[in-house]
Amino acid sequence: MSSVFRIAVEEWRLLRRDRVAVLGLALLLLLTAVAGFTAWEQRRSSAAERARHQAQVDHEFETQPERHPHRMVHYGHFVFRPLNPLAAFDAGVDAYTGHTLFLEGHRQNSANFGDVRQSSLLLRFGQLTPAFVLQVLAPLLLIFVGHGSLARERESGTLRVLLAQGVRPWQIVAGKLLALSGVAAVAWLPALLALGWIVLATPTPLGLAALLAAGYGLWLLLWVLGIVALSAVFARARDALVALLAVWAVSVVLVPRLAPELAASTLALPTRFETDIAVARDLAALGDSHDPNDPYFADFKKKLLAQYGVGRVEDLPVNYKGLLGMEGERLTSALFERYADAGFERQAAQLRLVDGFAWLSPVIALRRLSMAAAGTDLQNYRRFVEQAERHRYQLVQQLNRLQAEKLSFAGDRSSRDSRISPEHWHGMADFQFEAAPPSEAFSRAGPAAGVLLGWLVALAGLLALATRRLGRITR
Repeated sequence: MSSVFRIAVEEWRLLRRDRVAVLGLALLLLLTAVAGFTAWEQRRSSAAERARHQAQVDHEFETQPERHPHRMVHYGHFVFRPLNPLAAFDAGVDAYTGHTLFLEGHRQNSANFGDVRQSSLLLRFGQLTPAFVLQVLAPLLLIFVGHGSLARERESGTLRVLLAQGVRPWQIVAGKLLALSGVAAVAWLPALLALGWIVLATPTPLGLAALLAAGYGLWLLLWVLGIVALSAVFARARDALVALLAVWAVSVVLVPRLAPELAASTLALPTRFETDIAVARDLAALGDSHDPNDPYFADFKKKLLAQYGVGRVEDLPVNYKGLLGMEGERLTSALFERYADAGFERQAAQLRLVDGFAWLSPVIALRRLSMAAAGTDLQNYRRFVEQAERHRYQLVQQLNRLQAEKLSFAGDRSSRDSRISPEHWHGMADFQFEAAPPSEAFSRAGPAAGVLLGWLVALAGLLALATRRLGRITR
């Protein structure tokens, strides 16, 4: 048996005798298992509820009686964001963004019913998911288990004895690393099993689950290296414990909370009230389709009559009101899209500022990687909103086209002749969300993975310096 493995086995033996360490590890495993089960059950029930509501509103839309097409434009429709299976592992921003969109003509609404708005403030600290347990609680357990791995040997004098017997410093450090890595692997195992279950039970790409597993494995390895390195630097175990707890509090709790606040104050988003005023001002500048003297729509009418070679809208082969509705919707939708893009780009800029703090707090990089792989980051939410907006625009324009083609201009004024049969909108409102390919998730996770690897190199260098320092003890 090599010296490295002997040291690791001895460390495991000491840990097994430490009731606090054993109890802490058992509680962490239990908490991870409970978090995985409850998050999966919550995700399953939420997905089923959204699917049920989507089927209900689809049915209600298709079973509308004979109506004027523009009445259907204002009747509107709901779409619900489907849940990614890996959201059971890391809910990401889903709890903050909302999941229900109301689609209607002449407006672009925001998603509603976010979990944070309907829950207590405790949800803002973190949801009980495997990701939260590994990000916040697992490092805390490793600190209490491993803070004295080398400092304890120095305090008791056994470190000098080992060195005097010819055991090399790197062998001692490697044995401690192996022992603490074993504890980290045990803490990581329930989350790994949860990912395996998700892959087997759902059509989740294996590569994304592997990316999550590798990211959290790297995260725990960072803490193993850092804990052993600081334990080698300090002469007393309690000093190492205090220093490690300070590092955990700053890097895991303080910086991830302060960074978004600093980004939000540096690049503040306009309020909903300010945005509504700006949109209303720009809408007024576009023109009023109901005003026959409006310059833009008067010119639109003139060009349309010239295109068809007629002198009056009554002589057009299509219903002028439907064409007018299509042009108005085209203009307003382009305006809504411009404001939505500006808002998302502003939020993306805020995220880039937050990412800069990942060199102070690697948990920020881990969260970026985790949410990208789980499909619960801002980019995936934006993908849903943009697809829903395209669907809204197509739905409204289809209804406007029905008004233009199925109703005459003269009959459009008659309550009896201004209705069409409901089979015209059967299947029209069906919405199918297209998830991003796994390659996009890997691309977005790449920079975060690079930050974590940079931390790995830095901590490995710190550990190498601490190991060299241990060799001077007997000199």
